[in-house]
This record gives sequence, C-alpha cells and structure tokens, in this order.
Amino acid sequence: MKIVKFTFNPIQENTYLAIDDDKNVVIIDPGCYFEEERQLLRDYISKNELTVKALLNTHGHLDHIMGNAFIKREYDVDLYLHEKDVITLQMGERSAQMYGLGQFQASPMPDVFIKEGETLTFGGISFEVLFCPGHAPGHVVFYSPKDELVINGDVLFKGSYGRVDLPGGDLQTLKDSITKKMFTLPDNTLVYTGHGPETTIGEEKKSNPILW
Repeated sequence: MKIVKFTFNPIQENTYLAIDDDKNVVIIDPGCYFEEERQLLRDYISKNELTVKALLNTHGHLDHIMGNAFIKREYDVDLYLHEKDVITLQMGERSAQMYGLGQFQASPMPDVFIKEGETLTFGGISFEVLFCPGHAPGHVVFYSPKDELVINGDVLFKGSYGRVDLPGGDLQTLKDSITKKMFTLPDNTLVYTGHGPETTIGEEKKSNPILW
C-alpha cells in the first residue's frame, strides 16, 4: 500500500490517499478547501487512473472535513466516521463561520459508522480501527500492521499531541489513548499525522511531552 500526502487549507491539514497495486484508493481526511486544492486532488486521481473506494474521517473537526462534500459529490462513495464524532462533524459550519471560512461546504452525514476493533478492507487496502478519543470524542486511527503504518489524525504529532481545548477534548482521555493504544504498536510503526511531518511510535515513546 502506498500513502500519498497533500497539505491543504489555511490550517495546513494533511490529507492522505491510500493506494493499492490495483489502483484502488481510499481518501482519508480530505481538507481541500480552495477550488485549486480540489482540482489538485481531482487531477492526481485522474492522471493516475485511480478508483476511489471510500472516504474515511479520523474525526470531524473542521479542517479534516473541508473536502467531504466535494469527495461525496465527485466520486459517490460512502463516508466512514465513528458515531461519537457526529456531533463534531455537525459543528463544522458554525466553526467555519467563527474562523471566517466563508467557502466552507458542509459535510454530508456519515454513511457508515466505524467501530473499534473492526478491519476496513477495500481491495488491497486494509486498516484496523483503533478508538483513540481525547482530541475529539469519536476520534479513531487507521492502522495497517502489514504496512507498518498508522494514519492517526490529530492524536499524536512529532514531538507533540492533539490539542484538548476544543469541545469534547480531554487531556487524560487523550493521554490514555496514546499510552494504552498508540504506544502498544510496534516501535517501527510510521505515524502519519494530521499536521506536520511523520514520526514513529518508537521516537515518540522516548520523548513525547504527553509522558511528562
């Protein structure tokens, strides 16, 4: 499985494409806000002759769902989200108004609710779902043991962790998610983050400030 990263929108969110050998693609946390960002994603998918299989959200914060409506409209695939983060998703329009993001397109409601411990498979793309709340009440991460990687949204960052001062955030809950879920993954697991560069589980277990 190949992972392709785009960094979109004024909040500099990382959008991911997970691609298998048969050119199936799953889109994770599409943050494309401007039309040129949507076109960039559209062009990449078209030029590489990819078939979009699903749209996955790690959580429903504004910057991670800006492209949901576009992806649903363009590719007519199911949107996957944890049920506990529907309330976060529904706050998108209000949050966009607060941030002055007048071009925000409200996300459709999820088609499929993700559950802890299940495996999502689309062609050669397969992710285990880990429930990791704290940054958002219904936050999940997508872990591929085979490919030794996790797409973890805003749970863990390189040398940092997700903010907890937004509605539904809680520091102790996030700390438990990181220490009891994320840090049980193999040290060589590559962590694709919602903002900023990649890191590894081993690197963060040594010095991440969530441990202080």
